[in-house]
Amino acid sequence: MHIYGPVPSRRLGYSLGVDILPSKTCSLDCIYCQLGHTDKKTVQRKKYFDVDSILSQIKNAIAAGHRIDYITFSGSGDPPLNVFIGKLIQEIKKNTSIPVAVLTNGTLLLHQSVRHALSNADLVVPSLDAATQEIFERVNRPHPSLKIRQVLEGLKNFRQEFCGKIWLEILFVKGMNDSPAHLKKLKKAVAEINPDKIQLNTVIRPPVEKSALALNYQELEKIREFFGTKAEIVAEFDKIRHRPESRDLKDAILAMVARRPVTLADMSKSLGKHKNELNKYCDILLMEGKIRIVIHEGKKFFKSQKQKNKRAMKDKK
Repeated sequence: MHIYGPVPSRRLGYSLGVDILPSKTCSLDCIYCQLGHTDKKTVQRKKYFDVDSILSQIKNAIAAGHRIDYITFSGSGDPPLNVFIGKLIQEIKKNTSIPVAVLTNGTLLLHQSVRHALSNADLVVPSLDAATQEIFERVNRPHPSLKIRQVLEGLKNFRQEFCGKIWLEILFVKGMNDSPAHLKKLKKAVAEINPDKIQLNTVIRPPVEKSALALNYQELEKIREFFGTKAEIVAEFDKIRHRPESRDLKDAILAMVARRPVTLADMSKSLGKHKNELNKYCDILLMEGKIRIVIHEGKKFFKSQKQKNKRAMKDKK
């Protein structure tokens, strides 16, 4: 399956996720990533999956009648690595008025072909966690060919060419990219990019590296004030989810944890079921060895056991 949801998003309301890459195919290996280490670190764009199959799944999801606020390219890596993303966006726009969003780490926007491929999207949410090469390498661990000055230039060029909305996300890791000196450099870079919004985030879900620690709300609030009126702290989603009554809950839970670590509250909002009901199914899946529990910042998250097994097999090699 290339789609998931609609799931509740802190930024996009009810989002139908579209995943067009093999797991962890990315140009970065961020220390805070909730999906684990990048197995396929690359900057080479490829034809990964069949376009018609992806479009068919999107059409079926729309026809199901659930509320969808955005069709969102995200998931297992950086979506622009798939050379078909431009064609997919075009075909989606031909068949529905639902706006299209692309979540990207922004590194490939240095290429004109990528900027053109995203030109028909309604919203692009690129990331920018660093303003210097040193911090870029420390936090994002990029592909060796990537230089932060080129990434910044690509973001500035995209802003000049793109007619849709750009919400620039900055994720802060405590003690890594939140120093006063680095914040000044980030603010200067962001001003040159001139996004419509600046969305401030921190390490919310269990990160790949235990050293990746979160800022507290008061620390983020100070940064928000520093960045000015365009800046906002990304708030937790609190809408009431429409109930998809026909889903097999075990399969639905497994699909969710395969994408990212989730809490019972996350499942409840997404699947429209009471936490107690979901907890019974989670207990079954735990007994079956299909999911596992991870504690982060005092919260209990459920993760796919397959991810751990996959990592263990790789380590043995």
